[in-house]
Amino acid sequence: QVQLVESGGGVVQAGGSLRVSCVASGRTFRTYSMGWFRQAPGKEREFVAVISGGGGLTNYADSVKGRFTISRDNVKNTVYLQMNSLKPEDTAVYYCAASPIVLETIRAAYEYWGQGTQVTVSS
Repeated sequence: QVQLVESGGGVVQAGGSLRVSCVASGRTFRTYSMGWFRQAPGKEREFVAVISGGGGLTNYADSVKGRFTISRDNVKNTVYLQMNSLKPEDTAVYYCAASPIVLETIRAAYEYWGQGTQVTVSS
């Protein structure tokens, strides 16, 4: 079983940057694709970004392309989401998740989920 713990959330002004992190337990981390999802108040949880086990392949939601970058460090069992040019509509709880399927964007495909970290972008 894999446990995921997010960190790095906080409050940032519009146009600013923030990096959130997710640390995974277990020695099979590199066999999983790692995704980031977010959920704003009153909305469904939505896909943000995903990275393959080796880190060579990525995919992003259209709403964050060009602004967000996902990366991973398999030595540290950590996945990151660098968020630049933040907008108020990026405000949400950000969750990391692990999937055995490469570059999966469907929520149901993820086996393990973190508890989330709050990101608030002020105007």
